[in-house]
Amino acid sequence: MLIAADIGNTNITLGVYEGEQLRFVARLASDRTRTADQYTVEIGRILAFNGAQPEGGAAIISSVVPDLTHGVAGALRRLTGKRPLLVGPGLKTGLNIRTDIPGQLGADLVCGAVGAIEKYPLPCLVVDLGTASKISLVDRNGTYCGCTISPGVGISLNALVNNGSLLPNVSLEVPRRVVGTNSEDCIRSGVVFGTAAMLDGLIDRIEQESRDPIASIVATGGYAGSIIPCCKHDIVLDDTLLLDGLRAIYLKNSH
Repeated sequence: MLIAADIGNTNITLGVYEGEQLRFVARLASDRTRTADQYTVEIGRILAFNGAQPEGGAAIISSVVPDLTHGVAGALRRLTGKRPLLVGPGLKTGLNIRTDIPGQLGADLVCGAVGAIEKYPLPCLVVDLGTASKISLVDRNGTYCGCTISPGVGISLNALVNNGSLLPNVSLEVPRRVVGTNSEDCIRSGVVFGTAAMLDGLIDRIEQESRDPIASIVATGGYAGSIIPCCKHDIVLDDTLLLDGLRAIYLKNSH
């Protein structure tokens, strides 16, 4: 059994694999106040609830939240009996990173790119809509060429509502029309359709810069399901892209 843990700023996503099969996915809130003991109990309960026996298994972690890495790693080590692998410098990924400072590339971007190489035709654009909105370019040779980073959907919505005295809190839903007739739908339109239009525009610009035609565009992240259907480009939704990338990296380092 392999536990793949993707630690993000908002959620910790756990994927449990038996061989090539992804048995289940679970999510925890990213809470910097929790200790390794607390994460051990919580993750242990999730595994038990899903009938998974972690002892003797293995784990691999991708983290963009250093404050949480130690606690989650300690929990997974206690549960499996083995030190988990941590995506970062020194770990084989098979990804050629062509950026100014390759060691600064976020582990989430690495895993998304590796997952895309494993599953989709290249060149590929990887759209990750989480705390931040990111578009990465992986060329035909499987080289990570760089990315764009924009404020995430949740950050943009919270900033708008918190800084606008008369603006209401709204749930993130796709409005029926672009031009809203009430405050809630006006905000939804601006956030949902505005983000979709931004992604379409950035994709167009990346395609213009790319030496080769883009063969596939894949999207993942917590907001992808709401935003991507509103985009004009043909974009594949893949909720498990980063987890599959983590599994692929684990296999490259397990021999």
